[in-house]
Amino acid sequence: MQELVDAVEEGGTLIPPPGIYAGPVVIDKPMTIDGSHKVTIDAGGKGTVVLLDTDGATLKNLHLTNSGESHNDLDSGVQVRGKFNVVKDNLIDDCLFGVDLQQSEHNIVRRNRISSKTSFGLGQRGDSIRMWYSFHNKITDNIITGSRDMVVWYSADNTISRNTASGSRYSLHFMYSRYNKVEENRYFNNAVGIFLMYSDGIELRNNYIAHAAGATGIGIGFKETSDLILEGNQILYCASGLYIDVSPFQPDTTNRFTDNLIAYNGIGIRFLNDWTGNVFKRNQFIGNLTQIIVSGGKTANRNVWEGNYWSDYEGFDLDKDGVGDKPYELYSYADRIWRDLPYAQFFKGSPILETLDFLERLAPFSKPDLLVRDKKPLKQKFQVQKKVQKKRDALQLLLDAQG
Repeated sequence: MQELVDAVEEGGTLIPPPGIYAGPVVIDKPMTIDGSHKVTIDAGGKGTVVLLDTDGATLKNLHLTNSGESHNDLDSGVQVRGKFNVVKDNLIDDCLFGVDLQQSEHNIVRRNRISSKTSFGLGQRGDSIRMWYSFHNKITDNIITGSRDMVVWYSADNTISRNTASGSRYSLHFMYSRYNKVEENRYFNNAVGIFLMYSDGIELRNNYIAHAAGATGIGIGFKETSDLILEGNQILYCASGLYIDVSPFQPDTTNRFTDNLIAYNGIGIRFLNDWTGNVFKRNQFIGNLTQIIVSGGKTANRNVWEGNYWSDYEGFDLDKDGVGDKPYELYSYADRIWRDLPYAQFFKGSPILETLDFLERLAPFSKPDLLVRDKKPLKQKFQVQKKVQKKRDALQLLLDAQG
């Protein structure tokens, strides 16, 4: 393949005859390779399959496979080291890393199907898409299975939209990255959905996250992260729906949670400590075994809770205005046992703890802690945005068709 690439003039297009070609390949000029879904480039187990060391190149409709196994060298299906490159409609498999962008800007990674070396253990695999010190990139419509993480390090102003990831460790992991947009992604059957660490100004809208159900399963987690917007997300069937650790961290900042569905999780929201600065409005908390816990403190009520729907609300709406006639109040009773003694969580939901919880509510032996007070709880559930649901349905049909 390298000989064919070298023969193409700058700005030209290479459409190789159908077949299997030997890599690795280095592209150091703007050009297009179109495999027409009939061309495989096999790196032979050494290095990166294709290195884009240029601006303005396009790779499309290729099968890229069999990279090397070096984490130090970031052996990948595609390494991007430039600007305005496009990597789209490719099948990338048996590659340690999928697409690696390093100090690269204004690139597009779209509609690729990516998997790592699935014979490796999950922790030894590479990342499906890795961004390091990269800006203004668009990562959209990719289908990812069996990779380790998608990671964004020291990177800003990127858009991550409409991707699907399953069978991974972290579907999406931010570190020291600001002002990125995460929209309409579908993450399921991963250890963690999305985790943000030291990353401010992130917008997460209309994402579907489900079945992060391992011992440390988290739908969306935050550590020392500020100025977040979470809107219209669905977080379902996770061990913990939201995990909040010292967030927001920057002074005089807020994190805003609006119109999210947090349902059927073991714990709806786990606060690691007594913290403030989070605003929860018009969210739905439905069927979580425990709605809210605070592991290292007494209350989550220093945050703003207003107009949320709570499936365990016990009040009425006699004036029919859609708002409960009395506040929703959540106290900690027997859950203090397993909160203070983590091993007792094994018995959560068992008859003995349910009995203790009932007795504590009936006649508390000590004053319970008020965890949450919502002055205007909603009495009616509301629907996910129809436009977003139609897109998700269309994506599910595509996934079903592709097996």
